[in-house]
Amino acid sequence: MRKDYSKAVEKAKKKLRSLIAKMNCAHLSLCLAWYSAGTFGVKTKTDGPFGTMRYSAELAHGANNGLDIAVRLLEPIKEQFPILSYADFYQLAGVVSVAITGGPEVPFHPGSEPSIVL
Repeated sequence: MRKDYSKAVEKAKKKLRSLIAKMNCAHLSLCLAWYSAGTFGVKTKTDGPFGTMRYSAELAHGANNGLDIAVRLLEPIKEQFPILSYADFYQLAGVVSVAITGGPEVPFHPGSEPSIVL
């Protein structure tokens, strides 16, 4: 991971921790990460999170009901870190959510390509 990307991840993690704790929205942030990654194919090792959850077409799907709230809550922090892809950012929010709720330390492995515009 590039040094500047790594620094952005660490700074974003701190801001996410503060926001998620303050707003008590770990459940929403974790759901956003989960549903964002839900297209990963175990057999093919393809797909996975691309950050498309921020688009209305994704948010309109019934299974994603309510995730627009998480997107809106997280967006002000994401705007501060344009170097981070949305895919990485949403997964980082999930990792932080697990930690805040007392779960295990989840390794974060960034590297998703920025998503395409729908």
